[in-house]
Amino acid sequence: MNVLANTWHDGGPGPWILLFPLIWALVVAGFFLLLRRTVWRGRPPWQRTRARYGEHSPVAVLGRRFAAGEIDEDEYWRRLSVLNEEFGTGPKDGAA
Repeated sequence: MNVLANTWHDGGPGPWILLFPLIWALVVAGFFLLLRRTVWRGRPPWQRTRARYGEHSPVAVLGRRFAAGEIDEDEYWRRLSVLNEEFGTGPKDGAA
């Protein structure tokens, strides 16, 4: 068995040594990609969603006003469509 191992790499590290720099390059690239997608763009994604859909969001306030009877159904749907366009949760440019 030892004879077979020596014929492949003659006691040196072998071709697998080239895999380690590739792995480190992938780790470093992944780290920079993570930084670019979260910190360098502003707030991390988990903070963006919390701010948009929190209990004090405009959509939640509108829902509470409708539930309390302050506005009627037509007014609710009209304002909700405006909020959906503003916050990007609805169709854009009149697309259905």
